[in-house]
Amino acid sequence: MPTVASRKKASRKAPPSGKGLTFEKVWALMQEIAEREAEQDAKRKKELDRWMKKNAEQHDRWKKENTEREAEEEARREKEFERWKKENAERHEQRMKEIAEQHERKMREIAEEEAKRKEEFDRWKKDNAESHKELERIVRRNGKQLGEVHRRFGQLAEHLVAPGIAKRFNELGYHFDLVGTKGTKLYDGKNGKIKTEIDLFMENVENIMAIEVKSRPVVGDVEHHIKRLEILRDHYRGINDRRKILGGIAGAIYEDDVKKAAREAGLFVIEQSGDTMKIDMPDGFIPREW
Repeated sequence: MPTVASRKKASRKAPPSGKGLTFEKVWALMQEIAEREAEQDAKRKKELDRWMKKNAEQHDRWKKENTEREAEEEARREKEFERWKKENAERHEQRMKEIAEQHERKMREIAEEEAKRKEEFDRWKKDNAESHKELERIVRRNGKQLGEVHRRFGQLAEHLVAPGIAKRFNELGYHFDLVGTKGTKLYDGKNGKIKTEIDLFMENVENIMAIEVKSRPVVGDVEHHIKRLEILRDHYRGINDRRKILGGIAGAIYEDDVKKAAREAGLFVIEQSGDTMKIDMPDGFIPREW
């Protein structure tokens, strides 16, 4: 009798023939294979359904968590914005108080200085009675000339306000609720010296506008005004005031090169148009923020 090993060896040498196969056996074998594939397909489908259900649950959980985080973040931003508005409103009120105090102090200083000058002049006039008439003539002449200069300069500054320069800027989307036209001085709190002076100063809770007024601006005025804006920026950042600082130059007579220099520097060009002023803004102009 042949052993198992001899039978395996014989089977490798001689592949089985088709003897004994019938159509029924082949059909049964094919059915068995089809059933196994169907079972595997069902198993794969079941696994896929389980995976999709798991991912859907994870997606719903993530969506819920993300919605909650967004709501919390929105609430936090709203709370921060309200705090910021309150702080800026307080700073604005404090700024108004400081301006009023500075104005009152300056007017008092002017009055005292004027009284002092008058006293010295009266004393000098008394001591020099012989040359009094000649002196009065010189004083009247110089006073008239100086008064004319101040009058014209004052008219130029008033022309920015009289036609409603704040309204012009409001039409551009700015809403200034404080406009100062007599010159705003910024003092150094340590030594009391004047850091800089602005001819036309406007502000609200978001923006500060500083405008230099010249009868005939030159390129050097653009450079000087940029330095003023940098001083303003450093001052307000020093007191934690983060409002945007904007600048402009107003003039009765504008040369093209001065306009170009001002626009390239990001300054508003404000020029005389008849008996009022206009903001000259070409297409593409973007004001700089300090």
